[in-house]
Amino acid sequence: MSKQINIDALVRENIRNLKPYRSARDDFDRGILLDANENSMGAPFEDDLELNRYPMPYQEELREKIAAFRDVHKENVFVGVGSDEAIDLLFRVFCIPGKDRVIVNPPTYGMYKVSANINDVQVDEVLLTEGFQLQPEKILDAVQPETKIIFICSPNNPTANSMNISDVVRVLEGFNGIVVVDEAYIDFSRQGSLANNLNDFPNLVVLQTMSKSFGLAGIRLGIALANPEVISYMMKVKAPYNVNKLTSKKAIQAFSNLENITTNIKSILKERERVINKLIKYEAVDYVYPTDANFILFKIKNAMDVYKKMAEEGVIIRYRGNEPHCEDCLRLTIGTQAENDRFFEALDKIN
Repeated sequence: MSKQINIDALVRENIRNLKPYRSARDDFDRGILLDANENSMGAPFEDDLELNRYPMPYQEELREKIAAFRDVHKENVFVGVGSDEAIDLLFRVFCIPGKDRVIVNPPTYGMYKVSANINDVQVDEVLLTEGFQLQPEKILDAVQPETKIIFICSPNNPTANSMNISDVVRVLEGFNGIVVVDEAYIDFSRQGSLANNLNDFPNLVVLQTMSKSFGLAGIRLGIALANPEVISYMMKVKAPYNVNKLTSKKAIQAFSNLENITTNIKSILKERERVINKLIKYEAVDYVYPTDANFILFKIKNAMDVYKKMAEEGVIIRYRGNEPHCEDCLRLTIGTQAENDRFFEALDKIN
């Protein structure tokens, strides 16, 4: 049975009453376009995209491609400038500055807290277990009347593990606000996407991206999957032309190259296994944590010193020892075979 929830009641009153900006392309996109004060002479270079014209505000074709790929409906899909735009919009739609609160589960992706601070929203923290899993009952106990959003990252950054589905469902069932599940790394996971549960949980928002498995971090294309009511509010608040034509073209092009994406994912997973098997043999490495992502978190003696010396060798990894439960931990992205070999060469040199 699907959860029942009144999304309208969660939305800020000023957002419910907002009359969104109507762009020139809301009404017409063909004909002699003299309505948007564009430069009719065109771009200053050869241009096959009519870059002198504004992009389509609602990105219908791209959203259809994403919907088909994730087995949802176009009305379930929002696209923006990276997942960070979607995170910021959710704050602006649901959280009253200076009054409302959100819950995060450290160690986790730092942008939730940054965006909360920008939007003047109080952050409450419920730590993950030492095994980096959710504590659903503690999360629900931390909910206050002003709590509007709970952020869950799965697979989690920086710990790389997926959250137990039963724990996420417990939070979804027990909380009458918005639950955001950030699935940036879902295509590297053994666990399926929660996007398949949108019909069961109208308060569920799934964040995804084309930066990771699609290999398109440079185009800055983020995705939110949610029930159409939530998506409509995000569309209402977003900037009129948030996704540009160049980003849209490359994103659409990716869906004609899914075989290459699948091949790349398989290569990363194969390298991930090789790197883990090699890393665990180092005496200085105390533990390699389970991973469902394209990176590894591992505990190593003198982590900060290793981090700095690796940088001196030209191999840049991430120090995560300042995060809860992550003392002496480093985060390693799975690179190409040659890049991973270079990592081990540097590690051998400094150990």
